[in-house]
Amino acid sequence: MLLRNRLLSPQITSFLSPSSSPPLKAQPFTLSFRTLISNPTFRNPTPNRHVSASKATANPAIFDKTLLFIPPGVDPAEVTENMVLSGSNIVLGPYAGDAKIKEVEFVKSSARAKDCPKHDRPEFAILGRSNVGKSSLINALVRKKDVALTSKKPGKTKLINHFLVNKSWYFVDLPGYGFAKAPEAARMDWSAFTKGFFLNRDTLVAVLLLVDASVPPQKIDLDCANWLGRNNIPMTFVFTKCDKMKAGKGKRPDENLRDFQQFIRENYREQPPWIMTSSVTGFGRDELLLHMSQLRNYWDQ
Repeated sequence: MLLRNRLLSPQITSFLSPSSSPPLKAQPFTLSFRTLISNPTFRNPTPNRHVSASKATANPAIFDKTLLFIPPGVDPAEVTENMVLSGSNIVLGPYAGDAKIKEVEFVKSSARAKDCPKHDRPEFAILGRSNVGKSSLINALVRKKDVALTSKKPGKTKLINHFLVNKSWYFVDLPGYGFAKAPEAARMDWSAFTKGFFLNRDTLVAVLLLVDASVPPQKIDLDCANWLGRNNIPMTFVFTKCDKMKAGKGKRPDENLRDFQQFIRENYREQPPWIMTSSVTGFGRDELLLHMSQLRNYWDQ
């Protein structure tokens, strides 16, 4: 069954462009699992058994239930602060499981979506603006320095790269978008073949949309998020470089993050999951893997 049919319904094609509609009051973002969580047979979450290593604690400043991502199996009325993963709006639920990465292997690079590996395992696509830190995040998640190629030249990833994790699920490293020095024709070609991957990949669990927290919100990131939302493609905002501050008069990462979150609150009917990370310090690594585990385990049931 298509993932978007399992996790999404038409009621949450709710990603609005700034000019399309006035903002609506936020509701708990549950990926349309309302029938599941309202069923009296739902399983009560026991997050502490999953969280001992990650020390999931909420930031009191963001503990507003209408702004939380509530996963399957969790009754919104029973959500407490200690169920929210640190540095995120993500509630940990009963589908979170073993998030440890034991092994990872490169499988294939594909120039076209139709050439990607054929399999029935869950996939997480990693997408973001060039130089957002995609390769660094992948290397940090798997605790290896050379799994994904890193370069000081943005736009080096040109292909769709599949990495098999624990012989059971995939990271998919996609080319970065918005590299200013690339020819216009090349940027358009990238857009076409990447969108083809999203629209035709039945095994896609979610897109991890990386956003650079060290710079103010970029229109190209907002446009990408809106396109994914309009096409019912599940996504998680992953804020990178949260340890970093640009030289000069730029805002701090926490200020840029607040600006981006304000845009989300004003223009989205339902709040997508988001999490803060740093590939340098490891901040957010374990929490992101736990979030991915609960999405993956629900998809794989």
